[in-house]
Amino acid sequence: MEDPSDDETLLEARRFRVVRRRERLPDGSSRSREVVLHPGSVVVVPFVDDVTICLVNVVRTAVGRTLLELPAGTLDREESLAEAAQRELLEETGYRAGRIEEAGSFWMSPGILRERMHLFVARDLAPGPQALEEGEQITTRLVAWADAVAMCRDGIIDDAKTVAGILLVEARRRS
Repeated sequence: MEDPSDDETLLEARRFRVVRRRERLPDGSSRSREVVLHPGSVVVVPFVDDVTICLVNVVRTAVGRTLLELPAGTLDREESLAEAAQRELLEETGYRAGRIEEAGSFWMSPGILRERMHLFVARDLAPGPQALEEGEQITTRLVAWADAVAMCRDGIIDDAKTVAGILLVEARRRS
């Protein structure tokens, strides 16, 4: 791996930075790669009860449509991963978790993006009002767990973090 201090910043945005990074190849030569540096994120599987989860419909400008997703968000302040998961759950769904536990982590799109997403499962939820950030277009949707798993398998849910989160939790529930 090359020295990140040699990165050339191409774009500085509010939640990420795009850099040009030199990559050393096995033959000793090198090439330039553009990389999106992201602080990381959390995603939450919120169980309203043993058989129902709360998903969110999110308007996604990048893909030009509304996607059905798990609540999630960027690590953009000083807080623990669990605190970030609690915050995002509350902001996007209005639910506050009585229990929240880590369930894994994964790279989102490592070919171009340096973002590690941390998966949590939330239980013992208490309802309340959403606390959306300005401009967010998010509505909640309660879905039976078995239906959510089937929707991932059938391509109805096609958001990567949501598919990964639901199927990882389902695999753990079955083992």
